[in-house]
Amino acid sequence: MRFILGFIGAVFAAVLLISFFSNLATYFKNPPAPLAAEEFHKEPKALHLSSDGPFGKFDKRQVQRGFQVYSEVCSACHSLKLVSFRDLKGLGYNEAEIKKIASDWKTQVPSINPDTGEASTRKALPSDNFPPPFPNEVAARAANNNALPPDLSLMTKAREGGAAYVYSLLTGFTDPNTYRNEKGKPLTAEAKPPEGLHFNPYFANLNIAMPPPLTTDGQVTYADGTKPTVDQMAKDVAAFLVWTAEPNLESRHAAGLAVTIFLLVATILGYLAYQQIWYEAKRTVRVTGALDPENQAKSRRAKAKAGVAG
Repeated sequence: MRFILGFIGAVFAAVLLISFFSNLATYFKNPPAPLAAEEFHKEPKALHLSSDGPFGKFDKRQVQRGFQVYSEVCSACHSLKLVSFRDLKGLGYNEAEIKKIASDWKTQVPSINPDTGEASTRKALPSDNFPPPFPNEVAARAANNNALPPDLSLMTKAREGGAAYVYSLLTGFTDPNTYRNEKGKPLTAEAKPPEGLHFNPYFANLNIAMPPPLTTDGQVTYADGTKPTVDQMAKDVAAFLVWTAEPNLESRHAAGLAVTIFLLVATILGYLAYQQIWYEAKRTVRVTGALDPENQAKSRRAKAKAGVAG
């Protein structure tokens, strides 16, 4: 019986090995064709912001410009639910400016009418988080061709490439009929966007439901006189979204620098103390064990008392 079971197991293992090597040979002879998302997808373009690196700090003017782009363009579809109006103090706005921004915000905060108890809305307060542009997911999908616009609070943390991804996506909308990849190959028919979608090589699957939000220069008028080109607006809003994802970045960098300096000073002081006190100290090793003269004397006394020879 054992022989029969062993024979069946050996046949089964042989069939598996034959199938494995056969499929392996087929793979190398006829490798699978690359997916369109792999063949035409682009990595994010390089973007350098003042907040980059271990000593980075926010360019407050740029982040304020990015907030302006968000409020005038992006907020029509995208929420910022993890950020409150009073957080804008970190961008250099004073209390009066924050109150006005909250009061004038295009979407009001859901509330309850104290007189009737019915659902109502009110103007935002500095303590409120940014209210979403749609009351619920169903309304958001209905207004965006069944696509759900993502919240932007942590977008630069949630997407590989961070701010560079946001910048590249906003400036990467391309005509699929004229697009060529790095090898000069045009888009295949199956890679072209279907109706209701837009081609963007920086998006994961190439076709995105969001239409180009930044379409022309001058779409936003900057108060500081900066020229509002599409490229500049994309950089500014990317810098703003870095701030929304990590508003305490500057304090974290400052704390890290202080801890590094403290550890460096402590290391130097520890080394100097060693040189001053312990460097020339002689280490004395006490003889212990069976060969210790004191232990040998105790052993002899014990043997003599017990009448044991040796």
